[in-house]
Parts: sequence; structure tokens; C-alpha cells
Amino acid sequence: MSSLTQLEPAAFSVTAVFLWGAADFAGGYGSRRANAFVLTAFSHICAFVLMFAIALRYHGTLVFPSTVSIVWALIAGAVGGFSLAIFYRALAAGQMGLTAPIAALLGAAIPTMVDIALEGAPSVWTIGGFALAIFAIWLITRPETSREDSSGRPAGVGMAALAGVGFAGFYLCVHQATGSPVWIAAISRIGSFTATAIAVIATRAPLRLDRPRLTLGMFAGFLDITASALFIFASQ
Repeated sequence: MSSLTQLEPAAFSVTAVFLWGAADFAGGYGSRRANAFVLTAFSHICAFVLMFAIALRYHGTLVFPSTVSIVWALIAGAVGGFSLAIFYRALAAGQMGLTAPIAALLGAAIPTMVDIALEGAPSVWTIGGFALAIFAIWLITRPETSREDSSGRPAGVGMAALAGVGFAGFYLCVHQATGSPVWIAAISRIGSFTATAIAVIATRAPLRLDRPRLTLGMFAGFLDITASALFIFASQ
């Protein structure tokens, strides 16, 4: 295997991280003046339309997932979509610089621990990276903010932790799906929209989004689905 081929998964993963970061900023900012579940459901519709259009355009060259992979993609989407809405609420309720690293760390640490259990211990560099991340989380979660919840924690930390666990579930489930990353990403958005739509109905959230929130939701959806497709490709 050439060095270029070995670097491809890392390059796609890093690109996905940047796109997810931009999507989270747009979604979190939009959720400050809109219901997070409504905004997320709308963004998932936009994301599905984009990826489904790409899948149809190149359907002759893309491998359609098997039935088992479709089920895994739907589960991954449902878990990830609901977690994303929780994460947007956390971003809107707290500080982005605080809640985002917590969700990211848990989202990465849990799959890594599962991988350790299945494949063995990671490299020293990987362990060192997580040690630095944990230390950074400890630094930024010290009680130095004016926005705290009733328990004294900085606002949004609990929801960010819950979202991080959900993100981990998305990564683990979507890793089980095989086939074209474009099709898997599109199918996963069916699950994510279903989960968030149920949450919208259950909470009786008002179906109102003004033009700026519609724009932010669409922008977040496009970036999020592109990042998901890149991550799936890197994972495969």
C-alpha cells in the first residue's frame, strides 16, 4: 500500500471534521432563535435531497447497500439525528467553545474504546492525543463562566455529553454499513429525519423558521451530509 493511499482516510477524516465544525456552528447559531428539533429536521430534509440527487446522478457507478447495511444506516441516522438536535440545543444554551469539545471527545473516545476491546491497544500517539484532549476538557470546564445550570455546571454540558454518546453510536452503527458512501449517507438521513420529526411531534414544537434560520438549516444540512459521506468513505 502506497503512502498516498494510507493518507487518504486521514485526509477525508480531517476534511469531514472541518465540515462538521462549520455545520455545527450554523446549526447551533440557528437554534438560538428556533426550535432545535425543527431546525434539525429541516436540515436533514435538505441533506437528503442533496445526497439523493448525487446518488441518482451517479447511480450507475455506485454500489447500492445491502438490506443489512440499509438497516444499519437507518439506525445510525436515527441515533445521530436525534443527538445532533440535542447538540444544537446544547450549543444554543451554553458556550460553543465549551460544549463542542465535550461532545467531540465522547464521540471519539467511545468508538476508540470499542476498537481497543476488539482490536487491541492503540498506538502511543493515539493514547497521548486522548490524554491531551481530556486535559483540555478539564481546563475549559472549570467554573469560570457566568452561564450555569441549577447544578452549578456550565450551561449545556449535560446535553453536550448526551450528544457525544449519540455521536459515538452513529459512528459505530454506520461503520457496519457497506456500499456506496453516498447511498449510505442519503439513507441515514431518512432515519435522522424520522427521529427528529417524532421529537417535533412529541414536543409539539411550533413549525416556524424564518428566512435566516431556513438558510442556516439548509447550510448546516449540506455541510453535515457531505462530512458524513467523507467519514463513511474514510471508515470503509
